[in-house]
Amino acid sequence: VTLPVTLFVAIRIKLTDAGPVFYMQERLGQYGKPIFIYKFRSMYVNAENNGPQLTTENDTRITAIGKTIRKYRIDEIPQFINVLKGEMSIVGPRAERKYYADKIAGIAPHYRHVFRVQPGITSLGMVKYGYASTVDEMVKRLKYDIIYIENMSIILDFKIMVYTVLTVINGRGK
Repeated sequence: VTLPVTLFVAIRIKLTDAGPVFYMQERLGQYGKPIFIYKFRSMYVNAENNGPQLTTENDTRITAIGKTIRKYRIDEIPQFINVLKGEMSIVGPRAERKYYADKIAGIAPHYRHVFRVQPGITSLGMVKYGYASTVDEMVKRLKYDIIYIENMSIILDFKIMVYTVLTVINGRGK
């Protein structure tokens, strides 16, 4: 289903920047187990040479095509590979890097509850709160992940997927 978009984006990334099309990043999955998530590369190569950094408004590390694919969350499409591998779900809490997971847990110890379930490509936190540019914002978004975990159901997953489609159509990514 996503093959035409995938091919178009892959070609655009290659034509506009010399780096690889895909980006792999280690994140924490269910039970805190490290997994590598796949994404379309939206930043310049070596964008985090100075260590982990959260994306900010007008982030100069993001490529021109990266701005578009992030806005419409197209960069997330390769994560369906993680779903097929059984590492992720379509809906679930956002998988974070250990560096940020430790920071969040230092402020909000209940963060560890997110590891009870598989992380998702989309989440209640992402559709209701959105991307976080600071650890404090990540802690605020955590509230929605906890609400999701405590109320998991097919109906809630369906609602989150509908909100995700609306978010994509409206280009509310970052």
